Amino acid sequence: MYYCKQKTMKTKILLLFSICTLLWSCESTRTAIFDQYSYQKTIELKVETKQLLGKSSQVYEANEAEINQLLLNVAKLTEYEKNKPNNETSYEMWQLMANEEKNLLAGFFKYWKEKKTVSTAFKEEAEKQIMEAFDVLIQFEVKKDKPSQQTLLDIITKNK
Repeated sequence: MYYCKQKTMKTKILLLFSICTLLWSCESTRTAIFDQYSYQKTIELKVETKQLLGKSSQVYEANEAEINQLLLNVAKLTEYEKNKPNNETSYEMWQLMANEEKNLLAGFFKYWKEKKTVSTAFKEEAEKQIMEAFDVLIQFEVKKDKPSQQTLLDIITKNK
């Protein structure tokens, strides 16, 4: 009888330990759940960005109001992403996109403003990088999986 109680107690302790370990491991790898708003706004910003990049051979001042509106919308989405729980990766990427000193979205617009117009070769290369960043953000929002998160982290690391 004593042996049976002891075995049952060990089994219960092992089960409790397993459950605690599982909960702890799930908590440490959490990411924000799919967010329709983030997904929709990221797609809208991607389309608007592509349109503006196509105009970069024109004088910056002719497009300044549209650029300022786009950057304002990026700032709004960045703030939204900042306040979502378990969303550090997406938030860090949006900070990178909004940073004028980096080589993505806001950095491209700063360059355009300084140079007045942008050469086709420069625009094409920048557009590839910026559109890839948007695509990875979109894929990460849809999938919320480790491979898409790692791709996003690789872009962040490369552009720091």
